[in-house]
Amino acid sequence: MPGGSPAVTAPRTTTAPASLPPEGLPGLDPAWSRLVRVPGRGIDAGVTRGWHCLDTAGELEALGLEPAGTILAVHGNPTWSFLWRRLAAAMLATAAAGGPAWRLVAVDQLEMGFSERSGLHRTLAQRVQDLAGFADAVVGDGPVITIGHDWGGVVSLGWAVDHSSQLAGVALLNTAIHHPAGVPIPAPLRLARARGVLAASTVATPAFLETTLSLPAEPLPADVREAYRAPYRTAVRRDGIGGFVADIPADASHESHAELERIAAGVARLGAPALLLWGPRDPIFGDRYLDDLVDRLPHARVHRFEGAGHLVAEERPYADAVLAWVGEELDPAAAGRGARRGAARVTRPADERSADAGGLETPRPAAEAPRPAGGGPADAADGDGGGLVTRPSAGAPRPANSPAFRPLWHRLDERAHDDGTAVIDMTRTDAGEPRTVSWRQLHARVQALAAGLHRLGIRNGDRVSLLLQPGPTLTAVVYACLRIGAIAVVADAGLGVQGLSRAVRGAQPDVIIGEQKGLAAARALGWPGRRFSAGRLPRAAEAALGVEASLGEVARLGRGEPLPPEPAPADEAAVLFTSGSTGPAKGVVYTHAQLSALRDVLERHLAIDGGTGLVTGFAPFALLGPALGTRSATPDMDVSAPRTLTASAVAAAVRASDARIVFLSPAAVLNVVATADALTDADRAALGRVETFLSTGAPIGLGMLRSIAALMPAATPRTPYGMTECLLVADITLAEVERAADAPDEGVCVGRPIDGNRILISALDADGRAVGAPSAAPGVLGEVVIAAPHLKRGYDRLWLTDREAVRGTEGLDSGTPEQPVRWHRTGDVGHLDAEGRLWIEGRLPHVLVTADGPLAPVGTEQDVEAVDAVRRAAVVGVGPHGLRQAVAVVESVPAARRPGLADAGLAAAVRASTTQPLAAVLVVPSLPTDVRHNSKIDRVRLSAWAERTLAGRTPGAP
Repeated sequence: MPGGSPAVTAPRTTTAPASLPPEGLPGLDPAWSRLVRVPGRGIDAGVTRGWHCLDTAGELEALGLEPAGTILAVHGNPTWSFLWRRLAAAMLATAAAGGPAWRLVAVDQLEMGFSERSGLHRTLAQRVQDLAGFADAVVGDGPVITIGHDWGGVVSLGWAVDHSSQLAGVALLNTAIHHPAGVPIPAPLRLARARGVLAASTVATPAFLETTLSLPAEPLPADVREAYRAPYRTAVRRDGIGGFVADIPADASHESHAELERIAAGVARLGAPALLLWGPRDPIFGDRYLDDLVDRLPHARVHRFEGAGHLVAEERPYADAVLAWVGEELDPAAAGRGARRGAARVTRPADERSADAGGLETPRPAAEAPRPAGGGPADAADGDGGGLVTRPSAGAPRPANSPAFRPLWHRLDERAHDDGTAVIDMTRTDAGEPRTVSWRQLHARVQALAAGLHRLGIRNGDRVSLLLQPGPTLTAVVYACLRIGAIAVVADAGLGVQGLSRAVRGAQPDVIIGEQKGLAAARALGWPGRRFSAGRLPRAAEAALGVEASLGEVARLGRGEPLPPEPAPADEAAVLFTSGSTGPAKGVVYTHAQLSALRDVLERHLAIDGGTGLVTGFAPFALLGPALGTRSATPDMDVSAPRTLTASAVAAAVRASDARIVFLSPAAVLNVVATADALTDADRAALGRVETFLSTGAPIGLGMLRSIAALMPAATPRTPYGMTECLLVADITLAEVERAADAPDEGVCVGRPIDGNRILISALDADGRAVGAPSAAPGVLGEVVIAAPHLKRGYDRLWLTDREAVRGTEGLDSGTPEQPVRWHRTGDVGHLDAEGRLWIEGRLPHVLVTADGPLAPVGTEQDVEAVDAVRRAAVVGVGPHGLRQAVAVVESVPAARRPGLADAGLAAAVRASTTQPLAAVLVVPSLPTDVRHNSKIDRVRLSAWAERTLAGRTPGAP
């Protein structure tokens, strides 16, 4: 890595021959181990060296299988070929089962593992030559996939660059091939390289090795730790560890710097399939190095294993991912030519793409290639590619020349000279009145910001993280970014500091635009990206926060300047993060075509026109007002805390905007109803003019719908069903909910699919897995599978998650190239009734697998919530999988003072309310929910708490 301290002299090494590992190491079959003699190159010219490697060729021969090629695996520092044991076992099992048969050869690099200690210092260039000599002697001429980790990744890429005609693919686990100039190398490496520390920490003691083994969040098993220590028991055996650390190119004067730069440039020219598997908690090779690799390999499949770190091979099922990638991407018959199945899926860089993002494009050298989306895989993303690449039938939006496509800023351009009100900011006032922005003003601001950002070097595909409160400023910035093709990255502050930081760092934005508080957090938490402030800051604050300019200065810079060409429909437009209610928040990628399709669905389904008016306390929809060509207002509230919204604030926003539609989150509805007593006659009159009320994000009970209907007596209350991945899927009105209340179905009825959307059910098996072929058969409990024109393109850098989201949909209707049908597994559990209505019964991770089969929780929860003394309930499981027992955890009325067992009277009433046997009834002052909606109950967390409580531990807060 360039940047950092000067080169450190390698410690003096001693010699030792190659040897076999001891038997009995966990997961390592002794039959795989080989000792080979390889003619040396470079400093070893004229001599042979002894290597230890793992080789599955003999096992494949015993199975009677001819390998399609070889996977050449290269470990880093301070591990050895033991790192790849799970891949070897998985590859053999796959081959034995009739899957792809690839040979694995995993080397111990010289001076490392059980290979020879030569007594020589090895530079990066020498190690690349070493690997080339080994491969020529042991692997031969067939197609090769390289896989590497840590500095083994760099060495393996060196071989790949030099042998592109033989290369079938490249796979990488946490590694780095470039480091930003002027930025110090990671602190742990600086410390290890320090004078007086290097020899002591890497050779004289096992400190460096032990630190590496301590990195996983879950401690490695003792026998695995011992296996990694096995080749490095003495200082003599650890000389290579010190040599590797000394060879880190800390600046341009280092002897290995030129070779690292050569490899980095060559990687950008590789057209072979690529796979990047990453542990983002790595203190050495963090997300910025992944970002750089995706810049160079924009066609790569990428998956970030959230929560995993440097030793991702020990922490996550990486071998399964490698085998899935090999099976999907590589055609053994063409592997030696560097070809791939579905080559047409690889897209051009953003400024070269055709309208439908089709065609094969080999990435250009780094010096020539435009930067793709924030270093992310934006330019090759779609529905099953983790923000990378997808099936043509499942991913491509309408072609650019389709007359149906109108960009999201279409209405804004239409009203460019309209002095009517476009956006109302209820949180700020001018002369005591809410601040208003006209269509003319908004259009001019968007144009100026777009041109200014472009002049400052922000381009199509760059990622822009927005840390702004909903209102006119955020609206203008979003449309400015969209107009120049920059990708808006939107992560809700409701994720909390840790969740928000994880989301932003994972998205690797090129630019951050925020208010002072957000920029301070970005600085303190080390988020990447250039910085721009919403308003002008004092010079000292600008310097401290690294702010280049304010938005006012950006707009002045762009005023009157020309705009670049419009982005194509297939270009990425936004990365929107989920609420994180069922795990770490995921970045959901939308293209311009998909956002425009969402606008069109809203416009048609709700009959929105220029005079409708929209009040929304749900941030994503607040931004759609200009796209719909109607004025919009966000009520005075903290949008990251929906419970702060009051009935009076809603009424004030409706009155100011003369809105006919009100859109609120479920948690906001709770507080609006609770604060209705404060409404004045004028407030009630304003609410009485509302024609449509909508709430989505979580189910709303019939009683709450009736309460909100009483506040807006002329409105049709509707509860659309959707998710971040597809914001509108189905819809139902209050009247329809009331009719459905008499049905025998369990769960929450969310209505029928709208506007040509499709809903199917993948049935659960006895083990609670959604494995049934998706169908519309009524009464079948299973996972909800949907299709819609505005369905997301994919998840950002979550290739495995995307594969799971389309699992089993390959045989479903894929539409036509002009109008493809794309499918998505939602993770929701429910059923369709005989009338085609969808009933939601919970989330897939919340299904209890009992002795009688799978049990979805929502139906029983509804029974329990009918008890007068229960405000809200959650049904969770305790006990072993397959024998789970249902437990009801309730918020009582009045609220319990402390968590624990319910009193006898409440427990009896709860048990009497349902036919489902309950092992226990527990009470809590408040159920744990997500922050964005304040209504999605964290049943996984609650289940663990119930287990602890019923085991007799002190019942703290869940």
